[in-house]
Amino acid sequence: MSGSSPSPRRSFQWASPQRSVISEILNDDRNSEARHRLLIETAKREHDRVREDAERVYRDHLQREEKQRILEENKKEEERIRLEEQIAAERTRLNALKAKKIEIPPPAPEPLPEPEPKPKPELKPELPKAPPASAVTPAATTPPVAPAKTSAPAQPSQVNGSTPQSVAPAAANPFAASLKQASPAQPASPAPNALFPTAKPAAFPAGGAGLFGKPEQNNATPVPSSQTAQPTVQPPVQRAPDRYAIIHKNLKELRKSMLEQAKVNRALKDRMGDMRREIRKSVGQLTGGGAGTNRQQQHKIVSLLREALANGVQSQLMDPSNFIVEPRNPVEGATNNAPQVPSLFLYLLNVFAKATISQFINEAGAKPETADPVGVCIASTFSEPDFLWRGVSMIDILIAKFRIVCPVLFGYRGSEKTEQGRQRIGWWKDNGSWISEQQHMDRMTGLGAGFAAISLRKFAKAKKENPYSPRNYWTAMAKIVNTPAGEISNTQCVVLKSMVQNYETKFIEFYGTAAIAALRTALLEFPARATEKSSSVSSLPNLAQILKRDTGLVLG
Repeated sequence: MSGSSPSPRRSFQWASPQRSVISEILNDDRNSEARHRLLIETAKREHDRVREDAERVYRDHLQREEKQRILEENKKEEERIRLEEQIAAERTRLNALKAKKIEIPPPAPEPLPEPEPKPKPELKPELPKAPPASAVTPAATTPPVAPAKTSAPAQPSQVNGSTPQSVAPAAANPFAASLKQASPAQPASPAPNALFPTAKPAAFPAGGAGLFGKPEQNNATPVPSSQTAQPTVQPPVQRAPDRYAIIHKNLKELRKSMLEQAKVNRALKDRMGDMRREIRKSVGQLTGGGAGTNRQQQHKIVSLLREALANGVQSQLMDPSNFIVEPRNPVEGATNNAPQVPSLFLYLLNVFAKATISQFINEAGAKPETADPVGVCIASTFSEPDFLWRGVSMIDILIAKFRIVCPVLFGYRGSEKTEQGRQRIGWWKDNGSWISEQQHMDRMTGLGAGFAAISLRKFAKAKKENPYSPRNYWTAMAKIVNTPAGEISNTQCVVLKSMVQNYETKFIEFYGTAAIAALRTALLEFPARATEKSSSVSSLPNLAQILKRDTGLVLG
């Protein structure tokens, strides 16, 4: 401010160093050898003190970490023991209930009253009025084949139809026939293969069999109980899931066989390792680039498989029937009709299948849309004419791995709170411990999206044959949706959502109004039946709202 006196300048008074320090510096003995030794000893003592303090702090830190680790392990073990005690108690109680039997005494015969014979004259004129009752004796009903007539002749044509379009209109549940005719299944047993309307006619017995092989009874001609007891026994329809488990086991034996061959065949060992690494690298790059990059990586994979099929680096020959679900006979004009192929070719197909499964788990779990280019590569590779054996693809090798890592796609279900239940639904273990729930759901998301990316591929304009038709997608959805209300799990809901999301348009293109009805059942009716309304269950109707907002698809 003008006119004001300048602010007084502050003087900082610095404290002068101590006289002793100055005297030491100016001392003539400051550069002597004795003083240097003294300073070195002083510094060494200080260094040792600091080091001891650091080591002590580090030891304390390690002890705290070890204590924390032990506490966490104790908690895990206590939780495991608690769950096992609960399971043991429940199982003991169940066994006790099963072993407990109560004998029900037969009712005491009551003496007939005296006036009872009086109505006999009234029954005589009524006997000729009911001739059908006399025709229903066991002797009269044994020879005829009247049960072959069905009360609803339109059902076999619906069941044996080639596509689900002939099953129900858009407003009906396409899986309703499966739910009505299904007999009570055990909670731990997988759903049958004939849950979808596209079952082959050969899967049903003669005489107008229903959807599960149960003959439909004619209302006009009753059948004795001795005859009706036989058709109710369901045939073993779990052959495909069991066969996939056998294929998966055979693939492990194949890997051991290749390791044994590599020990005596140096050229096979070197080339097999290079091929394995190149296939894994190419599969890993499918989701990182554009369409051109994906085609280039796919071409590398096909070239490596052709090389293995052509010479196999003198690998042993092996029977491919150990790695397929159904037996095959030679087909006229097929590229590979021989009873054996190079084992290196089968081994690389296994490597390719395993790499794609890992890609679904690691990449598509976080970004389900990245599963589509991998599905394109899988369908294109397994449909190569050179890779078909006796006219059919070897994609059973890949599906066998899907059966192990994602069993709910094949009708398996179980409780997520028990050890056995988790094993049945594919909950993975890492170093002997179950992975977290979030990791499990991410795996199931990627595998569900990957399954849709494989099974919903168009081959209408292609010269190749579809290695895994959309019928398998319909089958997997039916096996999940037909789950009883009390057995619906979060894993099923997560897999079902990832199967539908990003693939609803392709599903509708294949099945039309039947697909819309199936989506209504899967996204609205199925979660509505669940007893526990978790976030995974609620994600299905939420997806229906998203489809309505983004695509205009109204399901309910």
